Amino acid sequence: MQDELIKRACELLEDGTVDRVLGWSSGDFFYDITPTVFTSADEVRKRFVYNDFCGANLSKYLIAESQKDGKIAAFLKPCDTYSFNQLLTEHRINREKVYVIGIPCDGKVSVGTLNDAGIDGILSTERDGGDLVCTTVYGEKRIPFAEAQDERCINCKSRKHVVYDELIGEEGEVLDSHRFDEVEKLEAMTPEERFAFWQGELSRCIRCNACRNVCPACNCDLCVFDNPKSGVFSKAASNDFEDANFHIIRAFHVAGRCTDCGECSRVCPEHIPLHLLNRKLIKDINTLYGTYQAGETEGQMSPLSAFTEDGDAEPSIVQKGGIR
Repeated sequence: MQDELIKRACELLEDGTVDRVLGWSSGDFFYDITPTVFTSADEVRKRFVYNDFCGANLSKYLIAESQKDGKIAAFLKPCDTYSFNQLLTEHRINREKVYVIGIPCDGKVSVGTLNDAGIDGILSTERDGGDLVCTTVYGEKRIPFAEAQDERCINCKSRKHVVYDELIGEEGEVLDSHRFDEVEKLEAMTPEERFAFWQGELSRCIRCNACRNVCPACNCDLCVFDNPKSGVFSKAASNDFEDANFHIIRAFHVAGRCTDCGECSRVCPEHIPLHLLNRKLIKDINTLYGTYQAGETEGQMSPLSAFTEDGDAEPSIVQKGGIR
């Protein structure tokens, strides 16, 4: 697949269809993947990579890139296209400046996931049937690919692109996801147990802002947490309440707009399952207003963005419906 993407990127640059390409390149290690803008075919041939570690959602980078002169091609995985569509709905991306190339994805892995499985010193990886074979400084190690994937890929909601100008490979399908199973486990806890769970998870937060910075739905030009007059300008929280306050405010800020791409949990250096906060709100919206998927259709408005007498949930419904 990498060779095919490189070939297509070079063609688009050389025939003048676009003057930039958004993809991935590696750093000091082959698994150290970072989103990258390429401006020439030679640069693409030298640095472009696409492998099992290219999990980053590229859609947010198109907010800034689509405001520049010229046109940019972007390789988007299925989950990325949901975020792209949502950003179009919010008028954050100039659609005319972006050439979207949909690419297939059967799940991504991260070095953190492999480290947690006891695989360190990774030099390279390759697929072998249903396994991921890792060549390490300690020898060859093998792990089922399903166990090497990030949680968001294990519980992927869809392998179908919702927007593209060109599709490489075969189109996937919307999946029968089990992404709300962990949310239901939390809902089954007592309030005291849930409080203890989140207090334990959020207490590890170091306020690096990685979750906010990577989140496609967190795209305000000025964030309240960057306002020195807000009282929450500190990079490191001084108490447990500040930890919880930051993440709860952020979860409500993206409610109805979160596409469940899982980037927040992927980049968290403390491995906090932040996606569960967002999934809880997604599940509640589905319960109260009917199934809704942010980013599924361009222009589709969130149930939280408009009031209807027939469809809006009254307090009595919330109480009777058992929302916890």
